[in-house]
Parts: sequence; structure tokens; C-alpha cells
Amino acid sequence: MKFRGCYPHLYHGLQTNNMDYKTYIHFFSSRSSALLVPRAMTSTQNRAMRSSGSILLVMFIVFLSSSRWVSGESPVFACDVSNNSELGSYAFCHSSLGIFERADDLVKRLTLQEKIGFLGSKAPAVSRLGIPCYQWWSEALHGVSYVGPGTHFSTVVPGATSFPMVILTAASFNTSLFETIGKVVSTEARAMYNVGLAGLTFWSPNINILRDPRWGRGQETPGEDPLLSSKYGSAYVTGLQQKDEFDFDKLKVAACCKHYTAYDIENWKGVDRFHFDAQVTKQDLKDTFQPPFKSCVIDGNAASVMCSFNKVNGIPTCADPDLLAGVIRDEWKLLGYIVSDCDSVDVIYNAQHYTKTPEEAAAKTIMAGLELDCGTFLGQHTEAAIKAGLLNESAVDKAITNNFATLMRLGFFDGNPSRQFYGKLGPNDVCTPENQELAREAAQQGIVLLKNSHGSLPLSPTTIKSLAVIGPNANVTKTMIGNYEGTPCKYTTPLQGLTASVPTVYQPGCPNVACTTAQLDDAKNIASQADATVLVVGADQSIEAEGRDRVDVVLPGQQALLVTEVAKAAKGPVILVIMSGGGMDISFAKDDHKITSILWVGYPGEAGGAAMADVIFGHYNPSGRLPMTWYPQEYVDKVPMTNMNMRADSATDYPGRTYRFYTGKTVYSFGDGLSYSKVSHHLALAPKLVSIPLEEDHVCRSQECKSIEPLESSCQNLAFDIHLRVKNMGRMGGSHTVLLFSTPPSVHNAPKKHLIGFQKVSLTAQSEQLVKFKVDVCKDLSIVDELGSQKVALGSHILHVGSLKYSLNVGI
Repeated sequence: MKFRGCYPHLYHGLQTNNMDYKTYIHFFSSRSSALLVPRAMTSTQNRAMRSSGSILLVMFIVFLSSSRWVSGESPVFACDVSNNSELGSYAFCHSSLGIFERADDLVKRLTLQEKIGFLGSKAPAVSRLGIPCYQWWSEALHGVSYVGPGTHFSTVVPGATSFPMVILTAASFNTSLFETIGKVVSTEARAMYNVGLAGLTFWSPNINILRDPRWGRGQETPGEDPLLSSKYGSAYVTGLQQKDEFDFDKLKVAACCKHYTAYDIENWKGVDRFHFDAQVTKQDLKDTFQPPFKSCVIDGNAASVMCSFNKVNGIPTCADPDLLAGVIRDEWKLLGYIVSDCDSVDVIYNAQHYTKTPEEAAAKTIMAGLELDCGTFLGQHTEAAIKAGLLNESAVDKAITNNFATLMRLGFFDGNPSRQFYGKLGPNDVCTPENQELAREAAQQGIVLLKNSHGSLPLSPTTIKSLAVIGPNANVTKTMIGNYEGTPCKYTTPLQGLTASVPTVYQPGCPNVACTTAQLDDAKNIASQADATVLVVGADQSIEAEGRDRVDVVLPGQQALLVTEVAKAAKGPVILVIMSGGGMDISFAKDDHKITSILWVGYPGEAGGAAMADVIFGHYNPSGRLPMTWYPQEYVDKVPMTNMNMRADSATDYPGRTYRFYTGKTVYSFGDGLSYSKVSHHLALAPKLVSIPLEEDHVCRSQECKSIEPLESSCQNLAFDIHLRVKNMGRMGGSHTVLLFSTPPSVHNAPKKHLIGFQKVSLTAQSEQLVKFKVDVCKDLSIVDELGSQKVALGSHILHVGSLKYSLNVGI
């Protein structure tokens, strides 16, 4: 259970988790005179817990005296005309009027102090206007989360569907799945809002590029590829936001794409995200870091973008007018609000010392285009900034107008939600059997089979009489749901999933993932007697997390020793399962003939154990593909995490980053993944030549050009079809992931290859499908030059699908 988000003295309260109450206490001052006053929090601190006998006592007393925190309550909303008819005279309460007409009317009725209150994430009540307090901060990264004070669980809604962490869902390469998960999450969120347990604004998804394998938050992202990240972000946002009656001016819930931009360091060897200045070239910014955010806003119509803690090229992102007002608002036409990461405005002044005074920090961020502060800094310093002449009140008006407009699109100012479109949703719409099955299916689709010697998988549940299950992650619960988690509907651990099919015997082998001392004897003993052995190893939030980067990419502690020794002793096939967010250097296992199969299962969500067993026993034919490169340890020994350059540099022996630019050896590559069926690809239709129409006086008609700028006049309707015959040659049906890559001509330091399309197709045994791609020449075949300008490279582009390659010439 959790106390109300608008109560200033109790942010988190009590949670229900597996019928046990856990106390989450968010950084309250321990001084007796200010016991119930929160001090400033960072979002890292948001995840931490403090213990204080006095606070626990107060919480316990309040908890016992208020049953509404146990049972839930009515939702928070404004314009309750049925109980206060006077509110009907206010234009901002008239749903028939335009959104911005209503927002403007509301802003004009507020005092300066009231306006400033609406710049903060805990917006205060304005009782005279019938506006209750509202907590903006809720999270829904892979299910409704208890992180953030706007959402909590209770006996009314004790849990919500917990899907796999995003990195595994992305491995499905299935855009319809991305959107469907978003729809389920938003339905459960609306249902919880209707009983007073959630807000309407959810600060998800995280669409940062997984630039470096050590990043602790890579698990939250769709991986290293800009196209996959863009498709994931826009699809998930669409699922969260889009109302079922397709009224695009209204929102089911409001999503937020974060963390803008070039953010991917937590704390690496003393360099932390609060002080890091990401030095990014115009080329890398345009073709790697920005595309997911652009797609999130333009294609997904996201209601919000969150700026990050870090600086980019010397300027804090939340104070950069070019990045915020210039790009997000003016270029991409955001219809919504821009919010800071939690306490990042405070960080600008107190940690980065970017401004000399707090008033200057408030002014700079608001004038740059920031509209909502996750924290209290703007609430404390904006009025003084106005009085000092650093900021005009009109800038505050503009900011809160966008905030109010978002709440109006959500129906917050339309009166009682029970009379609105989603008003009938309630607890029975959370954790439905269908939603829980979707969580299992999402994990199935994402799991990646990396090795399968001699067809050792799938195992036969009828011939396996005993299965040894070993490893520190073999019987975990919370590890499976990663971070930014909520209380799940239920858990199925790997051990439980496997035991549902065959008799098992279990030994952890290590007390935890740190595995400082492997417990080998018992593990080796059961492996030597079992018909097959499954080893479940990897990481958890103690290894990789928000605020925690890795310093290496090998299995922690003595896990590798455990794996090797158990494999030596095993009587039957050995299946190694890696449960992690980031990639691992498991070269030793890849090359060990005793380890017959390797699976990567990410952090697979509440049903992860069931999905893992489905794949191992052949109830599901694996179709996941890696959304990131798995590098050898020598890579991270050589490359500092702080080097933001994507492209390789032979002059400095810098190998580059991600499959698009990396020139070194890999353990496994982006897009790797096996199936239980062999699949063939044959080209059925593709042009040999594509010509770009140019004006008669275009310079490239009189001189040789390596690339041209994609002008609207030249690019309109300039597309071609690629048709592929994809055949399942095996005896088992299942899904197949088709990845279409292009290698452009070697100009402007272009990528070695880049993904231009992907599809998920279902193939029964021995069946064939025609898979069609529509390739937009100026979008899909474009590259970015050294100055950050979009160009179409002229010459031969090589298209790749599996082992199939095809040369296509782009000319004028």
C-alpha cells in the first residue's frame, strides 16, 4: 500500500508484495522539528530507503487511522461541477471548448504564486477554483510501477502485470507487441486511477541508445540501434496514449520519452551523470542519439519529453534552448510538456555550477523551454527570478499552459472520471488472465537462443527423468522484473517453470550473483546424476542499475568457475541461461563443447520462468534476436566509457561503438539469434537502380557528387518495394524475425551497415511467406554527414537479409 502522492510528508508509504508489506521511505529529514518535511531528492535517491523509528511510528499511526489508504479511494480530478455548480461558469471546465482556450482561461485566473506552484511535479491544490493537488510523477516502464509518488498498490489493487524489461521485449523485434503491451499497461493504469491509486502522467519509456555495454540502465532501453529504438518508442507511446475511440486530441494516459539526450552514464570510475559533460559530434547526435526522440514525438505523438542530468557539449540539456525550444518544440512540434529529470534543475546550480545563482538557473531552464520541474527548485526560486528581472511572468504562463493542456487532454478537467470513456475500468481490469498471458508471450518472443550444438534443445519432457537446475538466478523472483518495477500479479521462477514439466533437483551454486565463493560440490553432484542440466546465471540490480555502471562485462565473481565445473561434471546436455540486462563476455562458454546450448533471457518479467521453460522444452520456437552487441572484456579494458564517439578512428586505434561502427571482434553480434527451424530467404522483387529526380540547374548535374541533400521536391513518393520469400525448412512452426540491413557507399564516414526495416512473421513447418518491405529512399537509405546534415549517398547500397546480399544503385 502507499500513501497519497499529494501528501507532502509521506511519498511512498507501504507496498504490498507477495502478501508482505515493504516500507519505502523517501528521504525525509530526521530532525524532530522537521520530521515530516521532505528534503530535495534525486531520482537515484528516490530508489533508496532510509529507516527511522520516528518516521515508521508516524507512518504506522497514520496508516491505522486512515482506511482509505488500505482500500483505495476516488480519483483526483478538477471541475467537479456536480458538487460545486459555480465551477460550471469557468471556461476551463467546459470540455466543449478547445484545449488551449481552456488552458489560457485557467492561467488568467491564477496568481503568480499559484502559477509557480504548477511548475513543480507535486502541483498544489487551488481550492477556490476546484483544482485538487496533482502528482505528476508516475512510472510505467514495463508495467504500472510503484516507483514515483503518483502510483501505489493496495489491497484493492495489490499488483499489476509486470512485463519483461524493455531490452528483452525489444529483442522480439515486434512492433505490434510493443504497442499491445502499451495498451495493456495504460488500461491497468487507468483502472488504478479510477480507484485513486495512480495518476495519469507516466514518465516512460526510456529510449536512450545503449552506447556502452557497461551502462547500468541499458536494461531499460530498446538497445543500441536507432531504428529499433525509434520503432519501440513510438509504438509503446501509441499504445499508452491512444484512446480507443481514436480521438487524437485526447489521451488515455500521457507518456514521456526520456532521457533527452546523449544520456548513458550513471557512475563509472568516479564519473557520474550529475557532472558528466557528453562531448558529442553533430554527426553522432543527428544519426544516433536524436532519432528515437524525434520518432517518439513525431510518430508516437508523445505528450512529454524529459531532459537529462548530463551536459551535452558544455550545456545542461535542461538549460539548452536549442535542444528544448529549438528542436523539441519548434522543429518536432511537440504537443505537450517538457519535464526535467528529478532534481536536475537543482543539479545545474548545486552540482554543475552552471549558473552563479539559483534564480539564474530557474530563469535559464524556463527560457530554454522547460515546463515542469521534477522537484521543488523552480517552486522555490522562480518568483525571485522574476523579481530580479531574469524572467518574465509570460514565460511561466507559457510553460504551465502546456502542462494544463496535457491534463485537459487526459480529461482531468472534465469532471468525474466515472462518467468518461474509461470510467468503468477498475480492479477487475488489472492482472487479467489475458494480460498475464501476454507477459509470458512477450518473454517468449524476446528470449534469444545463442548456441545450440547438435540440436540439444529442445529437451523432451518425456525423456528427461531428472533435471538439475543450478545457479544464483535459478529461483529468483524480483530479479526477473528488473527496475522501475511494480508489484507483479504473481511470479513464476525459472525453477518453478522447469519443475512444471519435469522432475527437478536444485542447487544455487552461489549464494547470490556476486558469487564471491562458488559452492561447487553439491552443484557438480546433482549435474553428474541428472539427464540434463540448466544453469541460470547473470546479474541483478546489485550489478547493473540506475546509479550503478559495470566496470567489466564478465560474469560476476566465481560464476564462470561454477559454469565450467558443473559442465565438466554433467552427465547430459548443459543449457546455460544468462539473465541480465547488458551483454556478457561468455566466450569461455561459447567455446566449451560441454555447454551445448546458451540462452539469453534478459530480465523476463513476472512470467519469465514459464517462458524460459516453454523455450527449453520446445513449446515455443525461439525467435528473439540480440538488440545489442556483446563485446569481449578486452573492449571495455581499452575503451573509456566517457568517450562518446560512435565512429571508429584508426589513427587512435579507437574501435567505435555498436554494430553500425564497431570494427573489433564480438562475442555475439546485434541481430544474432537461432531458431529450432532452419529458415531460408530468397529475393522475389527488388530494383537494380533507383534514380533521384533533380532540378535542371542542380549542381550535381554538372559535377560529380558523392551524396545529395534529400529535398522534399526530390523525395516525394520516392520509394521502392523489396519482396522476400521466407521459408521454414524445419519440422517445427513458429515466428521468424526478418531483419533488413543496408550497407551504404563509403562516404561521410557512414555506418558499416544499418537496420532499415524488420518484421515478425509466423511460419508453420515447411511453409513459405512473402514478406514485403517498402523502402523510402530519402529516409531509409539516408546517412548523416560530418556537419549533421541528412544526405542520400549516391552509388551502390548493399541490402542484407540473413546471408542474402543484393546490390542496389542509387543515382540521379
